[in-house]
Amino acid sequence: MNSSDKVLIVGPSWVGDMVMAHALFQSVHSNFLPTPEIHVVAPPWSKPVLARMPEVSRVIELPVEHGKLAFTTRLQLGRRLRSESYKQAIILPRSLKSALVPFFARVPIRTGFCGECRFGLVNDIRPFDKSVLDQTVKRFFALGVDVDDKEREQIPRPRLKVSSENLARLKVKFGLDEEIAVALMPGAAFGPAKQWPLEYYADLASRLAAAGVNVWVLGSNKERVLGLELTRLADHSKVRNFCGKTSLGDAIDLLGAALVAVGNDSGLMHVAAAVDTHIVAIYGSTLPSFAPPLTDAKDVFFLGMGCSPCFQRHCPLGHLRCLRDISVGSVCSAVVTALGSVGYKASLDG
Repeated sequence: MNSSDKVLIVGPSWVGDMVMAHALFQSVHSNFLPTPEIHVVAPPWSKPVLARMPEVSRVIELPVEHGKLAFTTRLQLGRRLRSESYKQAIILPRSLKSALVPFFARVPIRTGFCGECRFGLVNDIRPFDKSVLDQTVKRFFALGVDVDDKEREQIPRPRLKVSSENLARLKVKFGLDEEIAVALMPGAAFGPAKQWPLEYYADLASRLAAAGVNVWVLGSNKERVLGLELTRLADHSKVRNFCGKTSLGDAIDLLGAALVAVGNDSGLMHVAAAVDTHIVAIYGSTLPSFAPPLTDAKDVFFLGMGCSPCFQRHCPLGHLRCLRDISVGSVCSAVVTALGSVGYKASLDG
């Protein structure tokens, strides 16, 4: 490659997956010599996340609703990108439609896994062995290394830059003090089978607030109602709802300021891990070994019941015991222990 070489990467469609894709971006940036420019085709919402990854030179928005083919839009974008003369494209999703833009852009090497009859669209097909590539991050990382490389480097952990300037602005805007804060992330875009009950979050928030801990409830506008109900149930001035009041970039910085974050298997959980915040992760319908928070500072709750993981959006049995049987007391104890490890002593007795 020469100094003007560029790599086009087709990114995933979920927040957590985009965070985990940073492992691939770091590998491409470090191991492709000379270092290429990395351009990422991604949904518009992902720009605040990708902006916190210094390895990414350009974000190319693909304004297509998730799951839609939008053939003409992809064709037009691919044609516009022909002038970039990319040397290689790496396609993270396994869908046919995700391989269209690099094909239309006439990228000579189009790397990806086999999937949805993509022969021809993907011309550098990599082997897909689920027993070896047993985590999302491993699958992404494998597409950026030589297929014959038997001694692969250790997978780098995703890391997002935190903006101290934006955090200072947020503190002024919302009147945040310098006291300790725990972030709660009650939402999960995939569906309610991933969500620890809202009343459990409210109970946890009440206990922490009574112990003198500030609680920040984080989420997108889609979680606005969740945030309002959680703060209503918690009924404490130290519990603040920011759902729908902050951007994704703001959430990154607030999570970077929190010492502990409690959340479901969700995009914000992976964001919190990538800014080095201690994670208390709660899994129900999904498997923590497949998409764990990529940090050592974590506590993971997963009951491993006979019916889980079901990977369904809604509990097929209607009882949601995989989440309801994870007690508030056990999660609260994990939070208090994590706070203690950084020097803050919270009394559960308030």
